[in-house]
Amino acid sequence: MSRTALVLLSAGQDSATCLAWALTRFEQVETIGFAYGQRHAIELTQRPVLREMIAGKVGGSMGDDIVVDLRGYGALAESALTSARAVEWENDGLPATFVPGRNLVFFTVAAAHAYRRGVSTLVGGMCETDYSGYPDCRRETIDAMQRTLSLGLDAPIAIETPLMHLTKAQTWALAHELGGDGLVATIVEHSHTCYEGDRIHRQEWGYGCNACAACELRAKGWREWIAGERP
Repeated sequence: MSRTALVLLSAGQDSATCLAWALTRFEQVETIGFAYGQRHAIELTQRPVLREMIAGKVGGSMGDDIVVDLRGYGALAESALTSARAVEWENDGLPATFVPGRNLVFFTVAAAHAYRRGVSTLVGGMCETDYSGYPDCRRETIDAMQRTLSLGLDAPIAIETPLMHLTKAQTWALAHELGGDGLVATIVEHSHTCYEGDRIHRQEWGYGCNACAACELRAKGWREWIAGERP
């Protein structure tokens, strides 16, 4: 078992599953989050709840947490995810929720924090199987970022993306494998993925508007897992 990992924890379904995954593979797990002016900033309030509850479901040693203020960047890279613009598809094929360079910025800041703490492994929930058209979610991008950070810091940096080749249904299955019905229930009840920040309407797969792209993807994965992949 490796020593320490730093998980990029947004409080969404994917990063929550990655946190559980890391807790089963590393001696200690620290977390980092980002306030970048996201319209679904309510996710930030779910982070401490998820940290405590996921650690209770899968065990492991939970270390420090930090939330970094990146609102200046979010304003500069304005998109439907950081403004009141409609969440729709743009003419260039990228969704309006695409925040230019978001994962690149997140990994750079996370790597700087990890470097100071003597941590060499970052864990992120990026996925190119079910991804929403974001080019910075592709493993090719992550591999390039990993090399760039290692060169720029003159220290080895590994970026683990355990969900990279999983569908959303398989991500639910992984959560069940890691922590059974208890972990799945925790992710359903306490994670937040909805772009609209809706924590009023409770769906079978969690809270959300049930209309935005994030909700549609999460709901589709849940239905597929329940229908065919759940043990």
